[in-house]
Amino acid sequence: MRIIVAPDSFKGSLTAVAAAEAMRQGVLAALPEAEVVAMPMADGGEGTVAALVAGTGGRLMTQVVTGPLGEPVEAAFGLLGDGETAVIEMAAASGLLLVPAHRRDPKVTTTYGIGELIRAALDQGASRMVIGIGGSATNDGGVGMAQALGGRFLKADGSEVGRGGAALLELDQIDLSGLDPRLRRVELLVACDVDNPLTGDRGASAIYGPQKGATMFDVGLLDKALTRLADLMARDLGGDVRNRPGAGAAGGLGAGLMGLLGASLRPGIEVVVEATGLAERLASASLLITGEGRTDGQTLAGKVPLGLARAAAPHGVPVIVISGAVTADADRLLDEGIAALLSCAPGPISLDEAMAEAGGLLQRATAQAVRLIRVGAGR
Repeated sequence: MRIIVAPDSFKGSLTAVAAAEAMRQGVLAALPEAEVVAMPMADGGEGTVAALVAGTGGRLMTQVVTGPLGEPVEAAFGLLGDGETAVIEMAAASGLLLVPAHRRDPKVTTTYGIGELIRAALDQGASRMVIGIGGSATNDGGVGMAQALGGRFLKADGSEVGRGGAALLELDQIDLSGLDPRLRRVELLVACDVDNPLTGDRGASAIYGPQKGATMFDVGLLDKALTRLADLMARDLGGDVRNRPGAGAAGGLGAGLMGLLGASLRPGIEVVVEATGLAERLASASLLITGEGRTDGQTLAGKVPLGLARAAAPHGVPVIVISGAVTADADRLLDEGIAALLSCAPGPISLDEAMAEAGGLLQRATAQAVRLIRVGAGR
């Protein structure tokens, strides 16, 4: 019996890699003869690099890059097992957690470090890149990223605009003739799970700016700056991306990746499933077990359990979800092909206790689930 264990991270307690190992041990405790395939998952946010590197037998690398405040940071990226696909998390170079709370200001934070990570991946010979764009501290529309790769963003006097979202108010011309020529030979896939446009009431500045330290006045200024960027991208590059789904992700980095580098945006879990070759593994699997820290109604927005249920359906493989917590509104997932929703909490327990004991609880719950399956199968 081949069982795939493919959890997301249990945020704050277990990485996806650790969760997959706990599930693997649980399966073997209940069914020692099982063939267990551990495939840590992610949806493009934190943990995507680790999950894809582990799931494909790749390797992790580090690079010193420019952080969101212009100070050096050490950022990790991965080269997958195929030797050709690089995976990058924008949060590693330009993430909100890299900025102390009292210094958060999307008027000045930059995505320059993302461009440096892309360049480092090019230096490793990558011909395909997967870029997760969750958790940003920025609102510069990806201009900093493109500057690091050779693009020029000029003021009316011909000088280069500064870094940060507010600097785009002075933007007068976009010149991409100096972009790293290797980008023409690279496929860029962006893992993105929001559909916000670049500007307006649902845009990057209005929806996500306050989380990054923007005041209400800043939101208006930043939205005007991104509108300026969108206008000039349409004029100078011949494409208007402001209303494309996902353009407003990560402070407009979605728009920058599409409009400046020609990337394609797709749901994060779809990108990860494809990159790990999960579909091929499902063809010979009997069961898939997944999970996350909390399974609720938001999981239906395209998180890992839903994405895996959809990937498993064509192969007729049942899917069980074992999470730290399962809320009542998660029952809607049962209509999406998930066979069972289970919590690994053994009974009344505090959140702190559950998180501290997450590995053991998940292993035990997985073993119990597999024992029940054995009963049902008459084994």
